[in-house]
Parts: sequence; structure tokens; C-alpha cells
Amino acid sequence: MSNDSPSVVAKAARDATRRVMVGSVAIGGGAPVSVQSMCNTKTADAEATLAQIRQLAQAGCEIIRVTVPDKASLDPFGRICAESPLPVVADIHFDHRLAIGAARHGAAAMRINPGNIGSFDRVDEVIDAAGEEGCAIRIGVNAGSLDPAVGERTDLTLPEKLVASSVSFVEHFERRGFSDIVLSAKAHSVPVTLETYRALSRELPDIPLHLGVTEAGTLRQGTVKNSVGVGILLAEGIGNTIRLSLTADPVEEVDVAWDLLSSLGMRRLHPELVSCPTCGRTQVDLIGLAEQVSSRLSRTNAPISVAVMGCVVNGPGEARDADIGIACGKGQGLLFANGEPIRKVREDEMVDELFAEIERRFGV
Repeated sequence: MSNDSPSVVAKAARDATRRVMVGSVAIGGGAPVSVQSMCNTKTADAEATLAQIRQLAQAGCEIIRVTVPDKASLDPFGRICAESPLPVVADIHFDHRLAIGAARHGAAAMRINPGNIGSFDRVDEVIDAAGEEGCAIRIGVNAGSLDPAVGERTDLTLPEKLVASSVSFVEHFERRGFSDIVLSAKAHSVPVTLETYRALSRELPDIPLHLGVTEAGTLRQGTVKNSVGVGILLAEGIGNTIRLSLTADPVEEVDVAWDLLSSLGMRRLHPELVSCPTCGRTQVDLIGLAEQVSSRLSRTNAPISVAVMGCVVNGPGEARDADIGIACGKGQGLLFANGEPIRKVREDEMVDELFAEIERRFGV
């Protein structure tokens, strides 16, 4: 294999970024791609916000973002930072004083868009406060809020505007002596997202990138758009941390993010279900069976692959890479592991026997 093969190039591109610490979580510089989400509770209700953070942490979230919409939210935000099991990123818009307050109340990082935070004098005050408090900053550029000097230009495409805004902001932060920067430049269009992040990876190869398709939609559409946009970029070696924005329970974002990373062979937290699409040879309710197995696997934390196949003849062969599985026939199924048969079981016992074997072999 030559040294410039796609897999080597992809790994080198991701690892070439500098490492930025958000609390105890490393972003960039060879660290694993981390999973983020955002609370949808009221920050003033610290109890509800902490309860949601704990739920997200249990699902596999590694960094959590919390909005700080007003001065009254700062004290509850401080409590959230102190008690959260995850590093907390303060989400700030418009008011630079809230960003400074969030840094002083314990934020591990803050997300600001210099395009809507005000003049660069105000941005500089935020940078200085973050530096004093050891708080990282994600520069979050959005299609709807660009550097005013760039946004009004008619000679640039939207991806070019996003990139130009991002580069100008990063250069300003670095001239200020601040380098704990993570960058995002989001749009709701998948093609715009791809073009923008590819250019950012070329223009700013040392800056860790936060990936996501913003305003992606509800669970089905948002999952598809994020999986395509973020998945392509990750496969190309671009991106160091992800938040898959969905109009849904934030836990869904985390579940989809881990499914995406698992599908790419990058990281796996939960079991992978391997199941065939059914055909005329299927002699059981394979869809119902697969849903039963999927539901029970959702309560299992182990990076294993579990197959549910509709054909006794071909199942073990087609799912040979699965750690364990069941191939279904009329009235019975064949348990197998890594393509090798274990034993036959009755149809009404298949799910229970499958999970008994999972527990016996993997202790989960």
C-alpha cells in the first residue's frame, strides 16, 4: 500500500489538527472523534438540566452544550458546571457579557459566533476572559450570521463566505494569542456543508473541526442529512467532534451519532444489529423479531455485532463477521458465532436463547 492511500491521507488530515481540551475531553491531535449534544431544558432550572445531562451521559454523550440566554441563568449555569458529569459548553449569542460570565462560572468551553457577538472590542474581552479562566472557545459560524464584511459580498458563494468568515475569525483569535480554538461553519444544506468543511480542512489544517448539519429537521430527515453530510466528511478524514442536530429528544442525537461512528468503523459503544431485509424465503416474522432484538440490545453496553437473519441456509455465511447471531427457519433457528453453528433452538425461544448466549459469551 502506498503512503498516499485514501485511508492514510484521511487519518493524517484528522490527526494533523492541534489538540484542544474541553474539560477532560481532548478534541483533535489524534484524539477519538467525540460525541456532543445540547440540552433543551431551561438553564434556570438547574435540576432539570442536570437530570438531562446525566441521561445524555448514560447514552454516551461526551460533551454537553447549555444555553446561557440571560444574566439570571448564570448562577444556575455555575451549579450545572460544578455538578455535571460532562464538560459543559456555554452557548452564547449577542451579549458578550454573558460569555464572560459563563467563563467565570466554570464553563469548560464556550460557543460564540463573532458575527453576532458585536464589535471586535467585545470579542477581545471574551477572548481575554476565556484565556484567564482556561476556557476553550468554539468559533461557530452559521450561514445566517457571517462576518458582516463578508456576508454582504455578492462575488462569493455561500461556502466561500463561510470559509472566509471562519478564516478571518481564527486569524483574529490567534493574533490575540488565543489558540484553544475549535471551529464550526454550519448550514442546513448538505452540499454546502461538504464544500465548506473540505475547504476549511485545507485552509486551516491545524484547527480542530466540529461537524454537523444545522437545522437538519426531525428524526428521520435529520438522521439522513447528518449521516450523509457528517459521514462523508468523517470518511474523508475531516472532523474531530460531532453534534448531529435533530428536532427530537437529544438522546436521539447521541444514539444516531454513535450509530454513525460505528457504521464507519471508527468507534463503537453499543451493539451493532446486522439483519437482512427479508425475502420470499423468510418463514418467520423477521421484522418483528429484529425489532425485539434491537429493543433488548438498546439496554446493552458492549461493542459487539449481533445478527438476525431470515434464512438458515445463507444466514451464517452472509453474517459471518457478526460476533453472534440467529438464522431463522420454519419453526426453529440456528444460533451461530462468527459463522460457526452453535445449536438449533425453537422459534418461540430464539430471542431468549440468543440473549442467554450473549450473556454467557460476553458477560452482558
